[in-house]
Amino acid sequence: MATITIDGHLELKTYEIDDFQALFDSINSSRQHLGQWLSWVAKTTRAEHSLEFIQQAQHQLHTQQALAMGIFVNGTIVGGVGMHDWSHDTKRAQIGYWICKEHEGKGLVTRSLQGLINYLFGTTGLNKIEIHYVPANRRSAAVAERLGFRLEGVIRQSTMRNGVAEDIVVTGLLKNEWKSMAL
Repeated sequence: MATITIDGHLELKTYEIDDFQALFDSINSSRQHLGQWLSWVAKTTRAEHSLEFIQQAQHQLHTQQALAMGIFVNGTIVGGVGMHDWSHDTKRAQIGYWICKEHEGKGLVTRSLQGLINYLFGTTGLNKIEIHYVPANRRSAAVAERLGFRLEGVIRQSTMRNGVAEDIVVTGLLKNEWKSMAL
C-alpha cells in the first residue's frame, strides 16, 4: 500500500479491498456531477463495481500498468487520482482525477496532483505526464494550467461523451519543467 501525505488532513492512498463501499458511496453521492465528465460513472451502479475496480487497480499496480489512489480527507474518501496508460518504453503516462461535488473548489485536486506528480517523477522513472480532457471541462483545463501543463494539441472527435463525439485536449508536463517550477 502506498500513501502520499499532503498535510495533516489530506492524503492519497492506494485503495484496499475494504474501501469498496466507501468508494462507491463517494461516487454515488456525486453521480450527476461526475457523470457529465466521466463515462465510467454510469457503469458504477453497485458497490460490487467499486470492489471490481479496486481488485483491478491492485493487479495493475502489481504489474506496473497503473496506479489508482483515493483522495482522503480526515480518513474519508472524497475523490480519486491516478496514473494510467503507463508506457515504460517512452517513460510517459496520463493522470486523471475526480472529486465529489461538495469538495469541489477547495484546492484539493490541485494539491493532491502536486503530491502525485512529485511521487511519480520521483519514484517511477517517468519523464512525461499528460492530462487529457474535453474542451467543455473548464475545471480540468484550469487544473492542468495551474500545474504547468502545456497544450500539446487537440485530437478531434476522439471520445464519446453522453452519446456525442467530442475532441480531446492533450496537455503535457516534462520532468525537467516540473523540477524548475516553484510550486
